[in-house]
Amino acid sequence: MSGRRRPTDAPDERARSNPWAIVFFRRHRDDDPGQSVPGAEFLESCPIGVRADLAAIVKAVADAPPMKFAGGGQWEAMHGDMAGLYEARTRGPRKRLYRLYCLLEREAPGLPGPSLVIVTGLDKPNASAFSPADYRRVRSLGDEYRGRTPRSIER
Repeated sequence: MSGRRRPTDAPDERARSNPWAIVFFRRHRDDDPGQSVPGAEFLESCPIGVRADLAAIVKAVADAPPMKFAGGGQWEAMHGDMAGLYEARTRGPRKRLYRLYCLLEREAPGLPGPSLVIVTGLDKPNASAFSPADYRRVRSLGDEYRGRTPRSIER
């Protein structure tokens, strides 16, 4: 028998690497007395199929890990004023577009390790654009999250 390895003998790449944790940004009581969790609230408002699609995308990104994920349009780095944020994207009923905004952090106090942080989400009709105010709100929540040490999250 040759010393050649069969494909089934190859170590599984995912087994050697730990997936990133998936956490939600929780607003701090000083910024929101109700300590809302905008990303979770957005997901709860989505149709069940959209919620499942977005959860599957985020899980695939976290398992890949994120820097190795080839998203095919489902996971995109934002640019310009939105740089540093990532967008999980799917389409729902009547071609409505759903976006989940996330941050990636390798380490920060309050995190369980490398984490994909779900910040918030938005939806819009097909062939329309989010307003500058929509994007300001997303950026503001991301800034609020990054402004706290330890990080304010919910698992």
